[in-house]
Amino acid sequence: MKGKLIIFSAPSGSGKSTIVNYLLTQHLNLHFSISATSRAPRGTEKHGVEYYFLTPEAFKAKIAAGDFLEYEEVYTDKFYGTLKQEVERILEKGDHVVFDVDVVGGCNIKKYYADQALSVFIQPPSVEVLRRRLEGRGTDTAEVIESRIAKAEFELGFACKFDAVIVNDDLEQAKAETLKLVKDFLEK
Repeated sequence: MKGKLIIFSAPSGSGKSTIVNYLLTQHLNLHFSISATSRAPRGTEKHGVEYYFLTPEAFKAKIAAGDFLEYEEVYTDKFYGTLKQEVERILEKGDHVVFDVDVVGGCNIKKYYADQALSVFIQPPSVEVLRRRLEGRGTDTAEVIESRIAKAEFELGFACKFDAVIVNDDLEQAKAETLKLVKDFLEK
């Protein structure tokens, strides 16, 4: 039986990665697809393990060939994207693919896979709570936080395009709601 796809998107600081990491411990046969990038490997990163490392030219050729489900040029010639072939490799084994992607990428993947995919938007209770979470991390400058807040306000406008919205006001409750949602979808 072919696997299914679970797509997560959210503004930075919403708790998306925490929730996705929790789901990965719940024995749901979920696997991340390995993304492609045109940046050079860092440290001990290996091709086909952390990323598929491509030259900018090779990445652009794959874009032209329609090989990506979604991609983004983050900086000039610094691309990141999801290869259709990588996702199909996982699905053909009967495993399920989980994505942690931006809202545009999430919408593109959902459009491509339709009912085989569940798209979930993790929403902060408010922009103010999001600001406090980002400030509480202590990892970003005030300028970076303002940039993330501006991006979050844009991203929140996409929530209605997702199959489900989980408001992460209480992390344990959000994890439980998400687990039930995903289990129900996978059992269909």
